[in-house]
Amino acid sequence: MRVLVCDDEHLARERLKRLVEKTDGCEVVAEAANGREAVVEAQKSRPDVVLLDIRMPDMDGMEAAEHLSKMDNPPAVIFCTAYDEHALQAFKVHAVDYLLKPVNAEGLQGALSKAKTLNRAQLAEIGREVSEEKPRRRRHISARTHRGLELVPVDEIRYFLADQKYVTVCSAEGEVLIDETLKELETEFGDQFVRIHRNALVALKYIEGMELATAGHHQVRLRGMDARLTVSRRHVAGLRRVLQNL
Repeated sequence: MRVLVCDDEHLARERLKRLVEKTDGCEVVAEAANGREAVVEAQKSRPDVVLLDIRMPDMDGMEAAEHLSKMDNPPAVIFCTAYDEHALQAFKVHAVDYLLKPVNAEGLQGALSKAKTLNRAQLAEIGREVSEEKPRRRRHISARTHRGLELVPVDEIRYFLADQKYVTVCSAEGEVLIDETLKELETEFGDQFVRIHRNALVALKYIEGMELATAGHHQVRLRGMDARLTVSRRHVAGLRRVLQNL
């Protein structure tokens, strides 16, 4: 069984790696110091299981589990955490199992054995539960592309643009498509993005201003972009108020 170890503490990673290597049929194929690294490394090493800490910088384990669940062949997730058992009840649907720190050999072997018995359909079902719950705001948006699962930092996103079933995410690195709705994104990121049209959400931090274009239409200028985005008539007054308060 191929295992990826993720913990922001170096000593904790080393201890988990030693325990995994002592478990029959298991090998450590990669390690990571935060959730973002775990998602990147998982695509490279294709682990069967990810041992995942919860509290980590940049991207925590809960968000990482959600992104991992979107992989074509998602790995089983086992949380390794210092949370007490009452708090852990809330995490059950996100993982195959969980272990309290300090992790011992017997507990790890039991969790890995449990993960080994799961089939792809069961892992996919766990992934759906992760995606549906979304306990708090993400720091990254994940998108499936021809390069695999790409992570786009929310702070770098200029705008979301809806087009039929999909939403285009535009950032400094280019564009990707995601299978989410503008309504969901507006609910999650409403204090960072403003709606300027029924099909567009724009990042407040990148708005330079609003201007009147030909035929009486208003447009938004975005920092670092030549393109202008159309503001619908019904959103002009609201956007003007928002910009006055920036």
